[in-house]
Amino acid sequence: QVQLVESGGGLVQPGGSLRLSCAASGFYFSSSAMSWYRQAPGKERELVATISSAGRSTVYVDSPKGRFTISRDNAKSTVYLQMNSLKPEDTAVYYCKARLPNQRTYWGQGTQVTVSS
Repeated sequence: QVQLVESGGGLVQPGGSLRLSCAASGFYFSSSAMSWYRQAPGKERELVATISSAGRSTVYVDSPKGRFTISRDNAKSTVYLQMNSLKPEDTAVYYCKARLPNQRTYWGQGTQVTVSS
């Protein structure tokens, strides 16, 4: 069955970096669009970044620009989110989402990112 498992979260100081990973199984990963979302306490879940099956990426939550990069490794069926220059407002649970060719969507369990000194 479809499974998405996030990892790489944790506590980091402002200005630090983290790389989140989402390991996928149970579907044709290379044909599926992958996304990262995040949800902070008391706030709505928001789209962070998306990467298409063709490798085209878009980052939606990235102020100042250039801090976040989404990538994928089809050989490992894994999607990554590289986060640099982290700020306290980046604190949230980060979720991985897959959209399969049949348009069904699946979510991972989330990984906590806390940016604090």
